[in-house]
Amino acid sequence: MKTSARAVTAATSPLPVPTTRVLTWCLHLLVVGLLGLAAVRAVTAGAPRPTAVTALAVACALVYAAGPLLPRVRASRRAAAAWLGAVSVVWLVLLALTPDGVWVAFPLYFLQLHLLPRRAASAAVAATAAAAITGFAEHQGSFSPAMAIGPALGAAVAMAVVWGYQALYRESEQRRRLIEELTATRAGLAAAEHAAGVLAERERLAREIHDTLAQGLSSIQLLLTAAGRALPGAPEKAAGHVEQARQAAVDNLAEARRFVAALAPAALDGSTLADALERLCATTSARHPLTARLHRDAAPVPLPTGHEVALLRVAQSAVANTVRHARATTVDVTLGRLAGQVTLDVVDDGVGFDPERQSAPDPRGGGFGLAAMRARVRELGGTFALSSAPGRGTALTVRLPLPPTADSDSEPEARP
Repeated sequence: MKTSARAVTAATSPLPVPTTRVLTWCLHLLVVGLLGLAAVRAVTAGAPRPTAVTALAVACALVYAAGPLLPRVRASRRAAAAWLGAVSVVWLVLLALTPDGVWVAFPLYFLQLHLLPRRAASAAVAATAAAAITGFAEHQGSFSPAMAIGPALGAAVAMAVVWGYQALYRESEQRRRLIEELTATRAGLAAAEHAAGVLAERERLAREIHDTLAQGLSSIQLLLTAAGRALPGAPEKAAGHVEQARQAAVDNLAEARRFVAALAPAALDGSTLADALERLCATTSARHPLTARLHRDAAPVPLPTGHEVALLRVAQSAVANTVRHARATTVDVTLGRLAGQVTLDVVDDGVGFDPERQSAPDPRGGGFGLAAMRARVRELGGTFALSSAPGRGTALTVRLPLPPTADSDSEPEARP
């Protein structure tokens, strides 16, 4: 039923697919076969007016065939309804001439149900069934309930088939749209997760670069500046600064390679956090004119790698800030444990600053260190506190929650 399917695509019928095309051709063959049967029976059974019956059967077939061939019928519901009316009129004349025309009512039901809105289709099917019953009864010269069973049952079957198919099609379309929406939503979520992952990785890389390579390069710059000032009056002192700068470059190269490989900090390889902090203090004291000291307020406790990396990076960044900005003579790094938390304090006796008047981070001037430290601590559920004032030094305090296994190994010790 190619005509009907295309004429009411926007209303009820589905888009042409292999199944609907097969059904369309089956309906075409059914109409032609029933009209041909009426013509053959009129000629062979000795029915009255066989020529007129044959001519009307051919005319009905031609009018029916015009539907699929006329573009206007395929494109307009009103034109399709007019075409259906013309087919019905020719069929009524055929029915008036021969009782065999009653069988053509069955394919007409399908046309009406597809081409007309539901209410109009129901009325048209009922009228067609009534006309078929009346015409057949007139030809028989009497009426019995049995004469109404065939047309009425055919109308019921046609309505059940068409409306059931339309309901299944609507449900299938709803499921298809739902699947498309779910697919689009999943793609959107995947894109959002990817974007969030990219941002998180960018933040992590920025912190790592700041706390390792940037701080190391800053240390090298300070050492080379000191070497330049020592020349030419104190070449041995200048050579010592250059050697320290070279060693700092070696250490930073190792950090860079480790960083590229996405492994833990090189300072933690094969050692504890306390050992890494001890080396940080020793290296800082040897390379710069200040004394860095490590204090341990508790027995060593095994920590997750994430905790050790965060605490080491915070300590590196804080000590580097002290070297660059504080003009301090001493910096004390204290690693301890208190009430289910691992603690890190970095205190210097430098010039201090006003935290409320801290300048915004700048690609040339720096200023990313405190933000990176806060972010590291926040990601692990810890707290970060900074206390400073002009002329009174700076104190930085970090608290990270201990894992249950680490906290249960030994009782927390009070800090002095």
